[in-house]
Amino acid sequence: MRVVIAEDSALLRDGLVRMLSDHGHEVVGEVEDAGALVQLVDRESPELVVLDVRMPPTHTDEGIRAALELRSRGVEPAILVLSQYVEENYATELLSGDLRGIGYILKDRVTNVGEFLETIDRIAAGGTAIDPEVVSQLLARTRRQQPLGDLSRREREVLALMAEGRSNVAIAQKLVVTPRAVEKHVKSIFQKLRLPLDEGDHRRVLAVLRYLEAR
Repeated sequence: MRVVIAEDSALLRDGLVRMLSDHGHEVVGEVEDAGALVQLVDRESPELVVLDVRMPPTHTDEGIRAALELRSRGVEPAILVLSQYVEENYATELLSGDLRGIGYILKDRVTNVGEFLETIDRIAAGGTAIDPEVVSQLLARTRRQQPLGDLSRREREVLALMAEGRSNVAIAQKLVVTPRAVEKHVKSIFQKLRLPLDEGDHRRVLAVLRYLEAR
């Protein structure tokens, strides 16, 4: 596949380029700061973007903001975030939308080349890869025992389809119900999982993460 890499560490960037190239992928561009990433993606139309969260000049959230811009503009490459730490706010913001083609992996957990290559293939194919530590920290404030126990069979079906990254419209088509019915099920899921309604919590992604943890 065609890949763009955004990483300010020259050693890690070079290692990623070599690994991907050695396994048949084409690295069509690499940048060390997030400022040039969006323009590079527009020019090269990659299938996958691998990026860090913290990049120059401030080393705070440049990488994730570039990823969010790509998603908001309707640009289609899959995105794999490789981060040194769990950035709860940034991870939640990225994972609060369509989960298809999204990955968030901690750098220290990338110890097996084969597993890493399988991960990028899955993400590029529209799958999702979320590091278990990311899941754990995002759920820490809202964890419950038996989180899915109160859900009805239909609500579990809706939640399972949400975990596949499907929109409410797509869920309605799959279950042969109206979008309004799906909206009611989603609202009920949020209530039963006791996910608070406030601007700091993205209830859809928290509900999906609870589902993934309970499996």
